[in-house]
Amino acid sequence: MKKNYILTLLLGFATLVTNAQSDTGAKKILDEVAKKYDSYKTAQADFGFVATDAENESYSDQGTLYLNKVKNQYQIQLKDQQLISDGQSVWTILKEEKEVQITDADNSTDAIGPNNLFTFYRTGFKYIGLSDEKIGSSTLSVIEMAPLDTKKNYFKIKIRINTNKHIHDVSIYDKSGSKYTYTIRKLYVNHQIPSSQFVFNKKNYPNFEVVDLR
Repeated sequence: MKKNYILTLLLGFATLVTNAQSDTGAKKILDEVAKKYDSYKTAQADFGFVATDAENESYSDQGTLYLNKVKNQYQIQLKDQQLISDGQSVWTILKEEKEVQITDADNSTDAIGPNNLFTFYRTGFKYIGLSDEKIGSSTLSVIEMAPLDTKKNYFKIKIRINTNKHIHDVSIYDKSGSKYTYTIRKLYVNHQIPSSQFVFNKKNYPNFEVVDLR
């Protein structure tokens, strides 16, 4: 199970700009979710991650996403990896390898990144609403999505949404038989995040090799 795939899923999906015929009830819920997230200027999300492959082997992790939407800045913290973006460049910190890779930030709307992580489903998918599901005393709306581009390496995404119109979790099913689930455990919005969260400081990573790929 490749740990690097966590960040690939978070940052690497490309989307289309074509709308499809879909369940109107599901679309209404997704529009309400997108509208809520669009109103936030900053967000901090604590999330859990579980990956299960076709042989039923699993890998789990947890992390935190810090986001300044106004400036296209973010930081993602995981056990073995960390990403920092000041809106212009991205520093990918590989802790086990003691390496930092620098790349250009992709602020386009054609690729999924932290700035549209909660609203990527607006285009490039057809979707349908399923029966509600219960977790404890909470009722979750369930929407299943399929990409219009059949060349994608995944064939289905399942989103569950709580009564506050926030995403509870997202599960991605790929064509190899693996499943990747992200669960939003805590979400803090429109609070002050120090600007230092979005600045790479080489002094914090002594003995790390820095590779500039820009």
